[in-house]
Amino acid sequence: MDTDAMIQEDAGSTIEEMVSEKGWDSFREIEKRVIQEACAVDLLVIATGGGALMDQENVRNLKRNGWIVWLKANAQVIHERMKRDEKRGKTRPSLTGADSLQEIEEVLAMRLPFYERAGDFTVDTDRLSIPQAAALIMKNLPDHFKCGII
Repeated sequence: MDTDAMIQEDAGSTIEEMVSEKGWDSFREIEKRVIQEACAVDLLVIATGGGALMDQENVRNLKRNGWIVWLKANAQVIHERMKRDEKRGKTRPSLTGADSLQEIEEVLAMRLPFYERAGDFTVDTDRLSIPQAAALIMKNLPDHFKCGII
């Protein structure tokens, strides 16, 4: 489950539209509810937005029934990935209003302690393909989460 997609479906608008019309607080409120709902279902992979782990209730809900994997990347790699997403029409509203690379660096610095505290396993994705990252996660997945995986 992708919580951002669930939030957009719930709101009937894109995240960019929602944030511009109602602000980040409204987005975070819906995000918290969506995460709580997703965490009530067994055997799911839940993809959250980067800010979700800054809320301790979200972290508690995610850990209650799961294992948190931090997909780590440096600011330049994230910037390049976001530029590719923008070319495909996926945009994310600014958090600080700064230049995009500068904003990524600032946001990462602010969020780093939250990611380090919440993460049960870290995958440095800078030089990994999606299949390589997935294989590394599966290799390290705790046995009690493997019961529903073929």
